[in-house]
Amino acid sequence: MEGKHLIVLAGPTASGKTETAIKLAKAFDAEIISADSRQFYKELSIGTAAPTAEELSQVKHHFVHNLSIEDKYDVADYERDVLDFLKQYFNTKNVAIITGGSGLFIDAVCNGLDSMPDISEEVRDRVSKMLETDGIEALQKEVEKVDNEYFRVVDKQNPRRLQRALEVYYQTGRPYSAFRQRNVAKRDFDIVKLAILWDRDKLIERINKRVDMMMRQGLLDEVKSVYQKRHLNSLNTVGYKELFDYLDGKCTLEQAVEQIKINTRQYAKRQMTWLRKNGDYQWFTIDEVDGIFNTIFERLTSTLW
Repeated sequence: MEGKHLIVLAGPTASGKTETAIKLAKAFDAEIISADSRQFYKELSIGTAAPTAEELSQVKHHFVHNLSIEDKYDVADYERDVLDFLKQYFNTKNVAIITGGSGLFIDAVCNGLDSMPDISEEVRDRVSKMLETDGIEALQKEVEKVDNEYFRVVDKQNPRRLQRALEVYYQTGRPYSAFRQRNVAKRDFDIVKLAILWDRDKLIERINKRVDMMMRQGLLDEVKSVYQKRHLNSLNTVGYKELFDYLDGKCTLEQAVEQIKINTRQYAKRQMTWLRKNGDYQWFTIDEVDGIFNTIFERLTSTLW
């Protein structure tokens, strides 16, 4: 599709992606696609830092609150759905913005997913029982042992990602990382990749302040509303599992909040590792947003008009 552009806006959690994406969308008459796998769930708003009602009213967003926490949905589903959406979207629009902190989901849309082996029921059961019997720590240790390359970038608190890596290894005898990103799919639209850069100390300060703000906004009540379903993988995520521990009497509220901050900072570090590994991104600070607009405008105008 000549003259059609997908602007990718990435960055660590709390880096200002939503605000910046709205500015970009307004500037280029675009709509926003969420690539935050936690924001898909309609039951979760505060703890996922989903766009507010005011933000949603400014620019049309897609793939926000479109699923239930009980729905089974993976990166392959997302790749298919976003590509189907873009095929229709580009009939009337020239630019789309995709933004979020889930690097794997962004990569799937931009580069495609490599063909993964089929997993037998025996292997699935083996890995599932490991999680049930020995907990997520056992999965972490095993992935680090058999596939250290993937272990360095994976969300270590996401059991499904860890399970998948072990399933592939046990099925094939080859590390999961060996199957990832070997072949880049050719897309029929131009892709511009941008990432927001923050000083480490300032980003930590922003993360801490945002967690405190979430608590004031009622995160604990939101967690209580889904407490009975805390066994779901969709709820095994930062901001929820720590408060589940508080509700289970395993820690104080103050300890839970502090652990959210620690885990969020660790998550941001993993996101930065993921992005830096991908050399396609053009980095900029929040103060450089106006300048980056000019760069994008020059890139797009050569084919838009």
